[in-house]
Amino acid sequence: QVHVVESGGGLVQAGGSLRLSCTASGRTSDNYNTGWFRQAPGQREFIAAISWNGRSIYYGDSMRGRFTISRDNAKNTVYLQMSSLKPEDTGVYYCAAARQFAPGYSSGRGYDYWGQGTQVTVFS
Repeated sequence: QVHVVESGGGLVQAGGSLRLSCTASGRTSDNYNTGWFRQAPGQREFIAAISWNGRSIYYGDSMRGRFTISRDNAKNTVYLQMSSLKPEDTGVYYCAAARQFAPGYSSGRGYDYWGQGTQVTVFS
């Protein structure tokens, strides 16, 4: 069993930056790939995913450039650096862990564990 917790959300002015963290606890000796998703009213968007060793990184089509995913396995933490934030980036940000990327991973399929989410609000 793995427990993942997001942190780092908050209120930020448009144009600002935030760094979200996704920290795993429990059976972290297993290697988990991690994805970040954003939930806004009516839709969930795939932001980025990173393999357990950091060698493979994937971004959603509209996410590349302003969002950067990275990980520090010594801290069991995956980060999402967000810059040049816009009001439309507002939403609840979730991370999810998967033993392997399944078909449809960018749609949220195949993840074994999900966090509770952290709210990001961008105001203009």
